[in-house]
Amino acid sequence: MVKKAPAAVPGRHHVIWFGWKLVIFLSVALCFFALFRLHFSPDDISSPNSLSRPRLRSRISPDNFHGTPKIAFLFLARLNLPLDFLWGSFLENADVANFSIYIHSKPGFVFDESTSRSPFFYDRQLTNSIEVIWGESSMIEAERLLLATALEDPANQRFVLLSDSCVPLYNFSYIYGYLMASSKSFVDSFLDLKDERYHPKMSPVIPKEKWRKGSQWISLIRSHAEVLVDDEVVLPVFKKFCKRRPPVDTSKGKLNLKLQKQHNCIPDEHYVQTLLAMSELEGELERRTVTYTLWNQSAAKMDNKAWHPVTFNYADATPKRIKEIKDINHVYYESEFRTEWCKTNSTSVSCFLFARKFSRGAAMRLLSQGVVGPFEVTTLLGNTR
Repeated sequence: MVKKAPAAVPGRHHVIWFGWKLVIFLSVALCFFALFRLHFSPDDISSPNSLSRPRLRSRISPDNFHGTPKIAFLFLARLNLPLDFLWGSFLENADVANFSIYIHSKPGFVFDESTSRSPFFYDRQLTNSIEVIWGESSMIEAERLLLATALEDPANQRFVLLSDSCVPLYNFSYIYGYLMASSKSFVDSFLDLKDERYHPKMSPVIPKEKWRKGSQWISLIRSHAEVLVDDEVVLPVFKKFCKRRPPVDTSKGKLNLKLQKQHNCIPDEHYVQTLLAMSELEGELERRTVTYTLWNQSAAKMDNKAWHPVTFNYADATPKRIKEIKDINHVYYESEFRTEWCKTNSTSVSCFLFARKFSRGAAMRLLSQGVVGPFEVTTLLGNTR
């Protein structure tokens, strides 16, 4: 019988060489997979509740943009726009090439002939809107959705955030010239020394010395709008540590006491200001808002005091009262012992272009007074880029 020779056993160096080839192949395959995911990441179909990944968009600075710059009016609405008739009259006196409109409303709500009295608002709602709860991070997520959508149009160079109770105090030509004449954003921002809204656990991501407070109603230049939309660092911290404190319910006993200890930092009054301070951009800001709000301090339960915006009714919107608002030319910030004199393009101007909160009756009175009617633009603000 002839014995078969045993099968040859691969040499040790052959095994090592095969192993290295396998490692190299898997490494290359993983690199290609990662590149594929980055290139084809489904930003457009991802959940609108998160903007953790910035959209890929062209970065167009005001100096590189050639064309007519536009103001993007960004409306945060609970449902419809009750003052659409006033804004419709305001926009009728404008060139449609000079503005854009975006509305964040309740998911599923559509602006059309049956829900709006002005065709300027037809189909201007976001298709990826979210449920917004006052005092929670969903408010600033809605703002970011508005900005992200508006940034898709390279002609949009100024971004104005407005509530559904805001009114313009001047006609379009004046407001357009005012905003375009300034190369800065208008962001009410100051040191928050009295309120205990800063959570120590926000550190070190958000240093306490960068914590700022201010009005939610902002006007941004394009580069600052991009900073907000692209943020992946500060927003998660706000979402983690800023929880809405529920109303007092004594029937819950000890659980109620625990809930009342929940940290409540009101994200919409801190997020933009803090993010821009952390980005070392405060030198590029007019640190004031262009939207007037009258605050009324009222005593609440448990000896706490709360500030509430006053609603202007028909009787309040007198020509004298509107003139008083327009004549305001400076804002004093007690926490910084700072007086902010209102200027645009080095020219002294009225501080406020818009006001809130106005009822339908008050808006009708403004309309009858011709507040948003034709206005002869002077050379006051010079540069219109």
